[in-house]
Amino acid sequence: MKIKEIREKGIEELKKFLGEKREAVRKLRFDIAAKQVKNIREMRNCKRDIAKILTILKETK
Repeated sequence: MKIKEIREKGIEELKKFLGEKREAVRKLRFDIAAKQVKNIREMRNCKRDIAKILTILKETK
């Protein structure tokens, strides 16, 4: 997700999206351990999205 797209969302949307991404990372971690995921880079992208969202949330405070 691009940083511009994240900036356009409201604070409540960002918090909801953050929860979804954290859940996705948790699920991916288990799937990678069980060797059910072929695209391991997906975890990296989710973590980057989490960092972007947290950055925007801190800037708005």
